[in-house]
Amino acid sequence: MEYEIAEIGMLSGPRPGAIGIAPAPGLAGDYKGDLAALLSWTPGLVLSLVSEAEAEAVGARRLAADLGRRGIAWMRFAIADFSAPDAMKQEAWPPLSAELRAAIGRGGRLLVHCRAGCGRSGMVVLRLMVDAGEAPGPALARLRAARPCAVETAAQMAWAVEG
Repeated sequence: MEYEIAEIGMLSGPRPGAIGIAPAPGLAGDYKGDLAALLSWTPGLVLSLVSEAEAEAVGARRLAADLGRRGIAWMRFAIADFSAPDAMKQEAWPPLSAELRAAIGRGGRLLVHCRAGCGRSGMVVLRLMVDAGEAPGPALARLRAARPCAVETAAQMAWAVEG
């Protein structure tokens, strides 16, 4: 199975960049191949929404180090599978969102992944789109045109559109 990255162009910023949504590298058993595909997409930053245990389970425990050796920034914003951010994560979101949107607005490329690249990733990307000023309905339609499985639960949808 080929590692697939769904790309969403951002609509704001002086040089709008792009967001990629993908599963965790290694999920299908080919971490090295997935990493190569991820690197060929040329992200400037990778946002991992999986816990350390999830990363270990799919064989992606070296992701941060492998990206760092190539000059690619990496951040973890772990959210439980099929969930929305807890209260602590909700407090941390506004400055993180501003940082991510600023990077994308300067033409940057952000790759967001969770385990399967659907629910949590879709939720975070939709929230970024809403935080950037897009109306929730059209933003969701645009997101699902690129990644049909984006945003899986009512709690994820509620958090994503509250921006």
